[in-house]
Amino acid sequence: METIWKGVMPAVTTKFTADDLLDIKMFTHNIQAQLNAGVSGVVLGGTLGEASTLSLQEKSTLVKSAVEICNGKVPVILNIAEQSTKGAVQAVKQAEEDGASGLMVLPPMRYYATSRETVAYFSEIASNTNLPIMIYNNPVDYKIEITMEMFEELLKFSNIQAVKESTRDVTNVTRLINRFGNRLQILTGVDTIALESMLLGAHGWVAGLVCAFPLETVKLYQLATQGRIEEATQLYRWFMPLLELDITPQLVQNIKLAEVATGLGTEYVRAPRLSLEGEARSHVMKIIDEALASRPFISM
Repeated sequence: METIWKGVMPAVTTKFTADDLLDIKMFTHNIQAQLNAGVSGVVLGGTLGEASTLSLQEKSTLVKSAVEICNGKVPVILNIAEQSTKGAVQAVKQAEEDGASGLMVLPPMRYYATSRETVAYFSEIASNTNLPIMIYNNPVDYKIEITMEMFEELLKFSNIQAVKESTRDVTNVTRLINRFGNRLQILTGVDTIALESMLLGAHGWVAGLVCAFPLETVKLYQLATQGRIEEATQLYRWFMPLLELDITPQLVQNIKLAEVATGLGTEYVRAPRLSLEGEARSHVMKIIDEALASRPFISM
């Protein structure tokens, strides 16, 4: 189906059983909750999806399952995060076969590629697929920044259509709009500056805490895009302590605990990640419990 880069697109967590197998039942339950809340797409195999721990077969299973669950209601987007260009192209071909509607693509993994190498990497991927592509620009976590000059080269490919803007510099939204207008769709990728980014013109939000709080996330997007700033600000202030759980190295464990609290997941993670315990767990649970105690009512 057509991929329109706007609205809320959850970067869904990968659900595991206690035996470290894919938990498709809970995966289905969570995605259905996202659809019921009104999300615009589903992003699989990102940082929150523990992509680096998934086998190619598991990624294929997740895409096929999500396509079946979504049933044409929203596009299914697969994150491509590979060590080699060859591996990335193979992953793209598999995503096409499995029914993905679009791709989110990171720069090369583990190798600190130069700007020229990074552009060549993205260009090779774009040349080998007709699927629409969203570039994931996250230099904070992945150490490679896609600059304006690099985007200038990459936008020669018509299927490179969007950016997940995760530089954590909210002014970059304005720079991108000034430089590229509507040629490049902008989706904010950092929960804690989501409202600011949308008010500055970002078209959508690839969100993290939406995994546990889909109604609140979609409502915040709607309020922001409808110009209901006071209401959006009030909701955002309630949401902020939770959103900050998305910007730590343990974001996967944090958000999975939140999913448990709202009945939308389990806390099983895949090694080398380990479930939180002790003071770290208590700290996160306190944030979640306080948020739930003051949770605003959101109508469907």
